[in-house]
Amino acid sequence: MNKKKWDYIVFILTHGRPDRVTTYQTLRDRGYTGEIYLIIDDEDKTGDEYIKKYGDHVIKFSKSAIVKKFDQGDNFKDRRTIIYARNACFDIAESLGYEYFIELDDDYQSFEYKYKKGFIFGAKDVKSLDDVFKLTLNYYKKINVSSIAFAQGGDYMGGASGTTSYKRIPRRKAMNSFFCSTKRPFKFIGRINEDVNTYIKLGNKGFVFFSILYISIVQRQTQEQSGGMTGTYLDSGTYIKSFYTVMYNPSCVKIRMMGTTQRRIHHKINWKNAVPKIISEEYKK
Repeated sequence: MNKKKWDYIVFILTHGRPDRVTTYQTLRDRGYTGEIYLIIDDEDKTGDEYIKKYGDHVIKFSKSAIVKKFDQGDNFKDRRTIIYARNACFDIAESLGYEYFIELDDDYQSFEYKYKKGFIFGAKDVKSLDDVFKLTLNYYKKINVSSIAFAQGGDYMGGASGTTSYKRIPRRKAMNSFFCSTKRPFKFIGRINEDVNTYIKLGNKGFVFFSILYISIVQRQTQEQSGGMTGTYLDSGTYIKSFYTVMYNPSCVKIRMMGTTQRRIHHKINWKNAVPKIISEEYKK
């Protein structure tokens, strides 16, 4: 690997699915030519299968060690969630000699360009992730934010004329995929719903997280596949998941019902109370 060409590393966070790391092949099919490391934990019973298939590109971390470095938000014994790997990646990237790294889940089927097409969003498959990653990383380097993420399907609900609409400015959230730097460290918090817990709680303190709407990741439905966090979600559904974010941020998050035919509990964020605002210079005394 030519480190002058690649100043970042890509991590795929995975657990219990050595034969279904969809993201790995998707990265190659979509034109990413750099290094990929699979991040697994030492409590994964399928660890040897990962190593057999991916060899030296598997990195195993200690869950017992990393759990001491952040707040889980509970005293439950179930540790089948991704937050441990998310936080371990900062130390792993540094140990490999990289300042910048990208965290990805293991179930990405595609990366898409999104564009406004009348009242709906059009989509075209990304063919060169090398270019997409490079451009996104260059943007990340130039601005003072903790992390940048690609959008997800839910970010386009309501179509191009909906409340989220297609804007040139990023959305102030980050979920699932993360561009990070060891020089801008932060801790993910809360055993479940860790991404939302983190961008709201830290956002409340002035940290900034962005999602870019030009690029979207396409994933499998969580509960349609085994391994990963599926077992945890099947055990508790979205009820407990959503309440973690309420617990961390009671001043700006509440519970609501979401959906039409298949309604479920979900969190709702009041952004007026969530993050600091930039006040116009005209009000300066």
